[in-house]
This record gives sequence, C-alpha cells and structure tokens, in this order.
Amino acid sequence: MRFLSVNADCFLIELASLEETMALYSQLQSRQLQGIKDLIPAAKTILVFFNELETNFTSLMAGIQSLTVDSNYQLHSQEIIIPIRYTGEDLAQVAELQGLSVAEVIQKHQQSVWNVAFIGFAPGFAYLTSPDRPFMDIPRLSVPRKKIPAGALGLAGQYSGIYPKDSPGGWQLIGTTSEKMWDLQRQNPALLLPGMTVHFEDVTHQPTTVSVPEKIVPTIKPQSVDALFTVTAPSLQMLIQDEGRLHQSKIGVGSAGAMDLSAMHSANRIVGNPSQTAVIEVLNGGLKAKVHRATVIAVTGAISTILIKFSDGQTANFQSYQAIALDEGDEFFIQTPTTGLRNYLAVRGGLDPEPVLQSVSFDSLAVLGPEPLKVGDTLYQGQVKTTHISVTEVAKLNLPKVGDVVELDIVMGPRTDWFDTDSIERLCQQTWLVTQESNRVGLRLLGEHPLVRKITRELESEGTCIGALQIPPNGQPVLFMNDHPLTGGYPVIASVAKHHWDLVAQIPAGCQIKFRKIAEFTDLENNA
Repeated sequence: MRFLSVNADCFLIELASLEETMALYSQLQSRQLQGIKDLIPAAKTILVFFNELETNFTSLMAGIQSLTVDSNYQLHSQEIIIPIRYTGEDLAQVAELQGLSVAEVIQKHQQSVWNVAFIGFAPGFAYLTSPDRPFMDIPRLSVPRKKIPAGALGLAGQYSGIYPKDSPGGWQLIGTTSEKMWDLQRQNPALLLPGMTVHFEDVTHQPTTVSVPEKIVPTIKPQSVDALFTVTAPSLQMLIQDEGRLHQSKIGVGSAGAMDLSAMHSANRIVGNPSQTAVIEVLNGGLKAKVHRATVIAVTGAISTILIKFSDGQTANFQSYQAIALDEGDEFFIQTPTTGLRNYLAVRGGLDPEPVLQSVSFDSLAVLGPEPLKVGDTLYQGQVKTTHISVTEVAKLNLPKVGDVVELDIVMGPRTDWFDTDSIERLCQQTWLVTQESNRVGLRLLGEHPLVRKITRELESEGTCIGALQIPPNGQPVLFMNDHPLTGGYPVIASVAKHHWDLVAQIPAGCQIKFRKIAEFTDLENNA
C-alpha cells in the first residue's frame, strides 16, 4: 500500500490489485473514518478527499494503515441481471483475438460473474471485472468510433462496460442491452454502483419487444411577474452555476460548479443573497439582457464595465463589484473584460432553474444541469432569503490579461516519479502557453520542450482532482478544471494548489503560466 501526494486535501492510495482496491474501498465506506469527504476508486488506486479542518494526511494514513486488506475479500452486495443481445459488430474480431468461436465468447462472457469495480469515463459508466478472468487482455480499437450508441456492451483489457449514452469510444463491441445505465428519472440515476455483482443474460434469440416511449410534454414556465430578464445578445458561454454537485462521484459525476468560487460568493453578497446562491457564469463578457421587473444585480470576477440603457433612453456605465438597481424596461450589457476571463452575474433573490442531482450547475463534460443560456431565454426570480446589500466587496487586483505571465503554486505528485529528472525540473523552469483549446474541462498548455516519461507503460485509470496536471503522450500538460473526468489514464505529475484555482478560472488563452513548487512529491509505503 503506497500513499502518494496529490493536493492539500487529497491523496492517492495505490494497491497491488483490483481485488485489494475493492476490499479497501468497501472498508473505508463502512468504517467512515473521520474527515473523509469522498472516495474515487479505480483499477488499483483510491483517491481520498478529506476535510482539512477535521483531519490531515498523516492521521488518515495511520488510520488506513491499521485496516486489514484481504485480497480474497468476497463481495456481499446487491446482484443485478442485465439482458444482452450478443450481436455486437466486433464480436467476430474478439473471437479471433481470443482464439475462440463466437459461441464460446458469448458463453464465457455470459457465464462469468462480473463485479462493478469503479465508475469513470462518463456518469453511469461502470468498469466491470470478473474473478473468473474469462478472456486475455482485449485491445482497444486502433481508431476509436466517433459515436457508440447507449446500451452498447464493450470489452477492453480485462473489463466489460456498457455505454450509458451515445458517446465516442474505443472498446470492442460485443452486444447491446435495452436497460438504461443512466436515467435521471430514477431515484438512483446510475443502474450500477461500485461493489455490485452483475450477471449477464443471453437474450439474443428471444423476440424483440418494441416499447413505445412515453410522450414527454415539456414544462413551459408561463410569463409572469416572476420573469426577471430575457437574454437579447449572447456571450461565448452563459452557464448557470452554483457551488457544484458534491459527493456524486459514486455514480461517476464530478463537481462542476462556478470556476471562480470567490467571485461567485462576492456577487451574491453584494446583492444580499446567501453566498452559495446560483449565478450566471459569463465567458469573456457579451451578455446583454432586457429587464422585466425591478431588481438588483452585481457583476464580479473579470473586470468589466456594465453598460445600462434605462427605459427612458439614458445610458450609464457601472463598474464591477457594485450593486446596480434596475427597473422594468431597462437593459444591461456586460462588456468584454479588461482583465480576467469569466464574469459572475448575481440577481437579488436568486434564479429559479431546475436542479439536477441537488445542483443547478451545468457540467459541460457530463452534459448535466440546466442547458447553457441562449438568446431569447428568460430567467425567473428565485426564492432565496435576502439580507442587506453589501458595499464592502472589493474587485480582485492584477487579474491576468492576454500576454501576461501567471505564477501558479503546485504540489508534486502523484506520478512525479514517472518522469525523468530533466522533465521534473523543466515543469517549473519553462513557461507554458495557454492555448485556444482550453475550456471548463481543462487548460491545454504548450511548452517549447515537452515533458518526457521514464516509465512508459500504460497507466491504469485512476482518480483525478481539480488542478491536476495530466501529461498525455505528447508531453504537453492539460490542467484539469471543474468539468474534468473523474478518472484518467495519463500520469499526473503535479496539481495546482487549491488557493490558485480561482485564479486559473480567470486566465485567458494567450497567457503564459509559470509553475512554482510549494510541496515535494510524497511517496510513503506501508510495509506492514
């Protein structure tokens, strides 16, 4: 058991096998050690998040080391049967690779017992492994498909997996199921959860039952006194965000949420809302809207001028970080920031979007939450309890603009030792350009000299955190942000410290990043 540094509030446990990982994950769930907030299990690792006010890395490590991990641990959990039509387009190819007939592949897969090891790639995508080990490692497709339909059953390595929604992928497809792996209408949206046991039932030759989908009548919110304003001109991206989806990793869902949390909190305090109230995250200004009722707004984050056109035809400019009172018929326009990248628009009383999994945040990777706003959309008044308007919020100084060099603190690990010494030094010695291919999933960086791995074998999927610097084969880092995948298959050399996440949210493409190491790589092994 190895304990590897990740960030101030999380660390990675590496174990010898998937069986040991599942056993430890089960124990950690049942023991509920003080301070643990979340666990992300993967092939041979568990990413542990903890509350820094309740515990610390050293105390938790000692508590976890005291647990007995039995690699022969037997699961005693919920069992589920999934019907499969073994008609996948790669079935013959899999049979040839395994030196088996198609019938033998189907028989081996269907007669094996499968366990849900972990969730990753997409919400509800379960990685299933079998103690029977029915197949030799199955390679992924050399050219991934651009679209695999929901319900497709695929094989890769020693895993089986069913795609929960239409998505690209490189697994070898051997069948399909009509069962929904992911359904937000269910109390538990993910059909499969870590620890479950799965049996596959061969229904290839049974008659197909055609079900008529229930007609869904969209709910249209009537125009009323609750209408706040209508979007009349768009920004590059307009997303409703709150503090994010907490504790949903078990079903493969990340946090999302406002990328610059401090700016979101400031906007809410200015208009008298609770700090966690939902706001609109505006990318690089541009949002224009017409007001339908008297209200108070505030714009924070990136430094912008807010142009107000009053209903009587007069205009005025207001600065960020102040309360702006508006009446019916007024219009406001958030202009392009002079520094920073993302604005946060709060409205007194909050907004009234429909929550998804206890949050109204839009997750651009999982495609969860209220859809991005567009021209013509009307926002409605929320019901949050308000207090006095604040005049003490202060705009952030020295936010970056195109061409600036931004210094970011980093914590080394968990896979620093996968890189050669020169690359570890190069990470902090050279600057990294923030490219145009950056978004809420992550900032894609470009350096003059890429990083080089000394360990070149494939890394099995493991949990990742916000701020992680993942290094793909081209050696150019990807800095994961709020909508990043929960697990990844490329090594993470270091992670941006939590106190600089808000700053990362405000870095526009064209800036340079210089990393500054504040904590060395920690690799502690339990030899007990």
